[in-house]
This record gives sequence, structure tokens and C-alpha cells, in this order.
Amino acid sequence: MAISILIADDDDLLRNLVKEVFEEEGYHVYEAEDGEKALDIYWEHTDIALVILDIMMPKIDGMAVLSEIRDRSEVPVLMLTALGDSSSELACLRKGASDFVSKPFHYEILVERVKNLLKLVKTENLDKIQIGVLEMNPAAHKVYVSGKEVILNNKEFQLLEFLIHNQNIVLTREKILDRIWGFDYEGDMRTIDTHVKMLRASLGEAGGYIKTIRGVGYSFEVKE
Repeated sequence: MAISILIADDDDLLRNLVKEVFEEEGYHVYEAEDGEKALDIYWEHTDIALVILDIMMPKIDGMAVLSEIRDRSEVPVLMLTALGDSSSELACLRKGASDFVSKPFHYEILVERVKNLLKLVKTENLDKIQIGVLEMNPAAHKVYVSGKEVILNNKEFQLLEFLIHNQNIVLTREKILDRIWGFDYEGDMRTIDTHVKMLRASLGEAGGYIKTIRGVGYSFEVKE
């Protein structure tokens, strides 16, 4: 099956040329001429493995699109910036961009940057995970319960993924906090309990897979 990518740029000529280049490389390409359409396409199509975003777009600019995607997804995002615009490049990286290419660019360089990003995703062993009625696709940052997509924010997704990868292991609140929020997080343990509560509610019938270990933390358990 061809890998799907999304290209969003309001320059019709450039966007069509990029689309042709990637289709010749064997990719399936979705395209959008503005940020609003880019978000609509991304959330509609669960198979998108990488996003290419121009910064300057109508309706919703590329930075805002990147921020919204990053709220709920770790999909690789490559930003297209103006040549020598170091401030935009730095802003892209701080908002979670995976990489950037300055305009004008050689199409071969763009293709190789995309291939490298997709290799990184592949080497992280981000295959689909099926446990009970729960399905997780880390590469696409998607979660389904009984075939229906469940929308999680970025922290909830990371928490669920961490619990799943440590199935049947009791994880202390301290370990969860360090892993998801970082060692320098200044909040308290109630953050964990609040996010677990929200995650359970979002997962519906699969929420019961997250077990509370009183006085210790949580464990992800699914009975056969």
C-alpha cells in the first residue's frame, strides 16, 4: 500500500509540482490550498503518515495548523519556510515541526527529507496495536474503540501508549509523571489522576483496561 502524505500550500503551481514529484515516487498525495482545508483533510484521513506545510497560507496559517496537529498528534510535519528566515525556522522547531525546507528548494532534497522522516517513524516500531476492543496506530496518532475513532489530546495519547507498552506492569505515579511530563515538571501527582480519569472517559468501554492500584499507581490489563 502506498504511503499517504498531505501537502498544504496556496501556491497552485508549486503544490501541483510537488504532488507530481511524490506521486512519481510512489506516494499517495492529498493536497490543500489553505490551512483550514489542510486540517479538515488531516483529521478525515487516518492514513496520512506525514504532512508538508507552507507557513504562509490563507484562512489558517501553517504555524496555527502545526499547533493544532501537535495538540493531538506526533505525525511528522515538514515546514516550508522562506529562504533565510531563521526566525520562522526556529519558531517551527519550537512548535514541534519535525524538519523544514527553505524556498526555493530542489525537489530531490524535499523528497529525501521526507524519506528520512518516514524512516525515523518506521524505526521507532510504531506499528498498529490491537488489544481487546482498543486499536492504536502510533504512526498516525489515532486511537479506535470498537472501530470508532477516539479523539485524545497529546498527553492522553502519550499516557495511553506508555500504559500499553507496559501492559500488566504496575506503574507508579512518579514513574508516569517522569516519563510523560518530565523530571523537571513542577506540578503534583493529581495531574496523573486527572488525566487518567479523562482518558478512561474518552475510551468508553475500553476505559476499564486501565486499573487503579490503590496507593501505588496504575496498570493496563486486558483479560482474554
